[in-house]
Amino acid sequence: MDAVSTGISDYRRREESTSYSAEPAGMGLEQEMMTVNMGPHHPSTHGVLRLILTLEGEIVRDIKPIIGYVHTGIEKTAEQKAYWKVIPVVERMDYLSYYFNAYAFCGAVEKLLEVDVPKRAQYLRVIHMELNRIMSHLVWLGTSCIDLGAIGMWWYAFREREQVLDLFEMSSGQRMHTRYFQVGGVIEDIPTGWAERVKRFTKTMRERSQQYSALLDKNEIFLQRMRHTGVVDERTLIDLGVTGPLLRAAGNPWDLRKADPYCSYEDFRFRIPVGTEGDNYDRYRVRHAEILESCEIIDQAIDGLPEGPHITEDRKVALPPRHELATSMEALIHHFKLVTEGFRVPPGEVYNAIESPRGELGCFVRSDGSSKPARVHMRDPSFVNLQATAPATRDTYIADLVATLAMLDPVLGGVDR
Repeated sequence: MDAVSTGISDYRRREESTSYSAEPAGMGLEQEMMTVNMGPHHPSTHGVLRLILTLEGEIVRDIKPIIGYVHTGIEKTAEQKAYWKVIPVVERMDYLSYYFNAYAFCGAVEKLLEVDVPKRAQYLRVIHMELNRIMSHLVWLGTSCIDLGAIGMWWYAFREREQVLDLFEMSSGQRMHTRYFQVGGVIEDIPTGWAERVKRFTKTMRERSQQYSALLDKNEIFLQRMRHTGVVDERTLIDLGVTGPLLRAAGNPWDLRKADPYCSYEDFRFRIPVGTEGDNYDRYRVRHAEILESCEIIDQAIDGLPEGPHITEDRKVALPPRHELATSMEALIHHFKLVTEGFRVPPGEVYNAIESPRGELGCFVRSDGSSKPARVHMRDPSFVNLQATAPATRDTYIADLVATLAMLDPVLGGVDR
């Protein structure tokens, strides 16, 4: 694993930090346990989550997440639709990672079809996914700071988020749930001037990242709320199946872009930020550093963007070009059959795993040879990572619970599906 720490430990200033004991006052006397219902909605969750807390004074002794409040039945809905019609459905699970949702599904179908995706399409996918990673981390940063009372940071983070959504709108016509990824590539090539605008954004993003550091890295209130809170060790996280920034914050450099490269990620140079303690501060620093690494990947992809088609030329899978519809009856018939009936996928099953902003996002697809998937199942990282809620908050102050929950960054749309 050629992972390199980005020096997150340099920020910790351990010699200046103060450790606080999360033990109730009262001369060691036992306090009565109390069960409190938190939710089923709370601002620190992207969705609707209910927490049943067992408290001893101000100390959380146990916590039980209750999910299912935004269950949409996306997986079963996908099994009732033609393959190409599934894409806009799965995009709406983790609604902050729609490009990743789409790629997890499209990549699985492409493996079953044994379709070769053109190099240009792979690079365009990487660019959009890394922009999506930046956007997701910005939403996490802004909303998490609101939970700590730092509302100003929310405006700064969403300022840059809007620029990313503008880029999505320019390339696909939509700001969210773009349906830009297709089986075999992307729906259309990038417009003139888009690449230059992306490069301007990455330059701006690096400058704004320094502003974030100036606002937060020396803020004593922020540091005291972050350091030594919500600590979960690497072994516990691995046993729970937790991946992504939460695992990397504990010192494990596991990242599927390096460990099992896909979509031409092997062509790019980037580092994997890791933490040292696995607390909320490390989670903040890891995601902050990942924004900068995504900028590096995007710049490399833009500079090395290959020429060629943006989607496979296999006409059994891809829609014919629009300009052919007005002049070719064959193209018009082919378009009609794909839109109404879809394409058939050979029988088989496959699991396609990628690195989303919250960890390993996997899509299992089983085909029975028809134009509709026989089974679709998503391994959403928010669902798995939510298991870390109890070990991260048990025996800590209830005041730290909200901050820790925000730093876990769950999206309940992906949890419930």
